[in-house]
Amino acid sequence: MLTRDFLAKADCKTAFGAIEESLLWSCEQRAASLAATLACRPDHSPVWIFGYGSLMWNPVFESDEVAEGTLNGWHRAFCLRLTAGRGTAQQPGRMLALKEGGSTTGLAFRLPEAKLAEELELLWKREMVTGCYLPTWCELKLADGRSVTALAFVMDPRHALYEADSCPQTIAPLIAQASGPLGTNAQYLFSLEQELKRRGLYDDCLTDLVQRVRDLQVYHNDLAG
Repeated sequence: MLTRDFLAKADCKTAFGAIEESLLWSCEQRAASLAATLACRPDHSPVWIFGYGSLMWNPVFESDEVAEGTLNGWHRAFCLRLTAGRGTAQQPGRMLALKEGGSTTGLAFRLPEAKLAEELELLWKREMVTGCYLPTWCELKLADGRSVTALAFVMDPRHALYEADSCPQTIAPLIAQASGPLGTNAQYLFSLEQELKRRGLYDDCLTDLVQRVRDLQVYHNDLAG
């Protein structure tokens, strides 16, 4: 599992697997992206991060508060071609991102203002290795009725790793077989399913995909046996 210590020490060129040189962002590019994002901070209220994938069960960064929340206008989609981390260029998987339309339930993390720069730098190192996301300030509705401004990492459809087709029948075979230095692509999917169930949250788009991936794994295991 990705840890804070691993991430802090990681050399992005090698730690997540072989990333194509043209896609890899430099430290300077990540710093510029973070600075530009903070410059667009709507107000001086606390900074919240919206977690809809692995941030839900393995946030790594420190937070002062965690709350369930709903992001309207965006939905989960496995639309990011995964060539490192839990996939390779030879056998790519699919990673989760947010695409326009619908809504998403997830977790909101309120970052400590005193450690804001440190925690965000760590987050950028995790999420913006190739600059595939657009960090976007969004209004988030928390389960207790509060509305907060949160940062969400949404897919950049102009990015070289963007895949328009994210329907279950297309991506299930990819997720079922892909793996990399951080583990298997399927385990990522199953961890998300488990975390949502544990919290009583649901995402209809995952139900069919999870079943397809499980069926494919049984099929491949039977063949191997």
